[in-house]
Amino acid sequence: MTTTGRIQTLRASERPATAWLNGGGVTREVAGFPAGAALDGFEWRVSLADVAAAGPFSPFPGIDRVITLVEGPGMVLTVDGAEHRIDAPYRPFAFPGDASTDCRLLAGPVVDFNVMTRRGRVTAEVALVTAPASADVPPGGSVLVVCLAGSTTIDASTDASVDTATDTTTATATADATDLARYDAALLRHPGPLRLRPDGVTAVITFRPAA
Repeated sequence: MTTTGRIQTLRASERPATAWLNGGGVTREVAGFPAGAALDGFEWRVSLADVAAAGPFSPFPGIDRVITLVEGPGMVLTVDGAEHRIDAPYRPFAFPGDASTDCRLLAGPVVDFNVMTRRGRVTAEVALVTAPASADVPPGGSVLVVCLAGSTTIDASTDASVDTATDTTTATATADATDLARYDAALLRHPGPLRLRPDGVTAVITFRPAA
């Protein structure tokens, strides 16, 4: 993990894998808040999971989830008795973490991208971008950028600053850019805009305090 300017970079190569208790796969946490919080104490958590076998999902009471297929032929999720076919990559699917959920693999292992938020505390907007785009870190919130395919460049440079005492604008040349390879991530918590230049598919998750 490195921090440059507004960008905290989280490299995939530094991410440990945690095996599931049922032996069906492993999870790698990308980021969470508060940092280091246990599964019963986070406000938001983002992870990548290698799913090697079918089986039930662990329940997460009070948690909202968004899952996105990023590798493999797909799966069928049965959520409170209703089947949902998740076989198209990069299409987020939202469901409640406290629902009874079972997973059936269609034709082999998959990798999925998971966003979890604690209901009533924080909300998450998950966007998948494939072309140059901009995003904004909301007041009291944060933005997590995760490269899911190819590479991407994040530019959070400050182009100008305003002196409120004199009402003057001063140009600056503060470079604040980061390149991400596949599964690398960048966390931004300081309010302000950022620009993305993806060469592939990049997830942009905007976290806001719940109203």
